[in-house]
Amino acid sequence: MSSDTETRTRRWTQRPADANWGDFGPDDQLGRLNLLTPQKVLDGVREVRTGRNFCLSLPLDCPGGTALNPRRQPPHLAPTMRGDLPNMAYPLSRDNPPLLDVVCDDTVHLALQYSTQWDSLAHMGQWFDLSGTGKPEMAFYNGYRAGEDVIGPVDYRHEPGSAPATPRPPGAYRLGIENMAASNVQGRAVMIDLKRHFGIEKRAIGFAELREVMAAQQVVVEPGDMVCLRTGTDEALLGMRGEPDIAWLGAHFAALDGRDEGLRKWIVDSGVVALIADNAAVEMLPARPATTASYASHPLHDLCLFRLGVYLGELWLLSPLADWLAENGRNRFLLTAPPLRLPRAVGSPVSPVATV
Repeated sequence: MSSDTETRTRRWTQRPADANWGDFGPDDQLGRLNLLTPQKVLDGVREVRTGRNFCLSLPLDCPGGTALNPRRQPPHLAPTMRGDLPNMAYPLSRDNPPLLDVVCDDTVHLALQYSTQWDSLAHMGQWFDLSGTGKPEMAFYNGYRAGEDVIGPVDYRHEPGSAPATPRPPGAYRLGIENMAASNVQGRAVMIDLKRHFGIEKRAIGFAELREVMAAQQVVVEPGDMVCLRTGTDEALLGMRGEPDIAWLGAHFAALDGRDEGLRKWIVDSGVVALIADNAAVEMLPARPATTASYASHPLHDLCLFRLGVYLGELWLLSPLADWLAENGRNRFLLTAPPLRLPRAVGSPVSPVATV
């Protein structure tokens, strides 16, 4: 496509600072997943020396309750129904005496971002002046628009009831998690063990602290890598056995400082595909006070999901892998982590596998 044609067809005339919108094409929905090339898969495969696997998913009913997020309920399992009867340990001989089969079949009501998860690029957008007219719009990565590409049952561009409801079901018609799933999400990942360096004291990690840890652990991050950040939050959540102590969790553990300019520049320049942590947001929340009149409450989500197309993985089980890597003098591994291929979803549970 010529640059003139691209300019006429793209959805925006200006893009935010530090954004890579359009760099992978005017209609790109993958962001930096485009950097997970076959060569990066081979880079990950070359890190496999023992054939040992690690499950990086917490149980999907962890953390338990709604203390971490009141809008996300724990999963509810129930049998499917066979007429009026529950289809669980159901003997088919009830219906046909010669049959010996006993059937189990179930369903689940699940908040897609309750436990170990991926955020899609539709998970969080920002108000931004796409057209350069001075009129901000609700927008997402690569200039996709709320109310057109990502829609809900209420169109918040208008007062509720002032405009007809969209005839389409709600969801992300662009940037949905199914795009990530179809890309397979496999390649080289790098572990940065914040707990091993700082312990579990509460600490905001800016670029200076990150550089210190990477130097101490001889970590090298290259374009196309996925970066895992072990804080120890996963071990604490498992130890709380479904009853998370929010006050204690909030007073401990390192997390990225999304307002640190050096850290933000490193994320822009490094070419990382994803930032993954064992905590609930990757970044420290609430964030440090902003110095501008209007600002993002989740500054790292703004930079990664909205501007760069860098994916965020939250509440991963990283500690057993991090300990093994440290014991064996390593920090790189093959990561395989596709989400559910669920069209229009804005996030997904994931059962990642690390192979070392």
